[in-house]
Amino acid sequence: MNKRPIPSTGEQLPVIGCGTWENFDVGAGETERKQLRDVLRTMFGSGGSVIDSSPMYGQAEEVVGDLLTGENWHEKAFVATKVWTQGREAGIRQMQRSLDLLRRERVDLMQVHNLVDWKTHLKTLRDWKSEGRVRYLGVTHYTSGAHRELEAVMRSEKPDFVQLNYSLGEREAEKRLLPLAADLGMAVIVNLPLEAGRALRSLGNKDLPVWASEFECKTWAQVLLKFVLSNRAVTCAIPETGNPKHMAENCVAGSGDFFSSEQCEELRRFSDARRG
Repeated sequence: MNKRPIPSTGEQLPVIGCGTWENFDVGAGETERKQLRDVLRTMFGSGGSVIDSSPMYGQAEEVVGDLLTGENWHEKAFVATKVWTQGREAGIRQMQRSLDLLRRERVDLMQVHNLVDWKTHLKTLRDWKSEGRVRYLGVTHYTSGAHRELEAVMRSEKPDFVQLNYSLGEREAEKRLLPLAADLGMAVIVNLPLEAGRALRSLGNKDLPVWASEFECKTWAQVLLKFVLSNRAVTCAIPETGNPKHMAENCVAGSGDFFSSEQCEELRRFSDARRG
């Protein structure tokens, strides 16, 4: 799998990771967890490392912590989670609980989820970073309507990471946020690169571009992911999945060459035509 540098340190990060929203919110039964174990095994085996979670995602943090511990995978994983509450003390309690659930003394990336009380939490996170409790700090949102506020926070606070929505069908981030992240030296994690499956459902049985096979793309998921990664400002995409076959399919998109600017423009025109 290809890797790209985290601008603030130069550390190399694999370009495909795993989001845990919904799919990792399961109980403790082996039947429920076996498939998720296979998802992570597939990702690690393909060279991936990024696992993104949140207290908002039900049991996901606990499930990730249990799986990483049970398989001795902590050293393979770049674990990102979030703080999603109001107030300094509540934020500290929630972040400490996340560390406990993830079974880690230090998390790789702690993000302010959907910019909730970001001024308060970023101050705490800078303290935690200096103490070695987090390696990187960031901010997130998942809707284009929040991009103006996200841009303001990026400019004023210059976090290590920004997580945002970007896909073939939702390209607003191309206009300002992705160029800004590149200018500021900020890593970008893309959430919803497949629009939570909506993009795949809308494409149905439409034929892939004739040149897709040159990039080992056999499915629309691979084409859509490779489109996102063809923007060099993107550090990593985190499609959520609980299916190991889908994880393997996603990882293929992170290998080999990426699309040219002309091929990306062809995909934009195709998408716009379909949406009318």
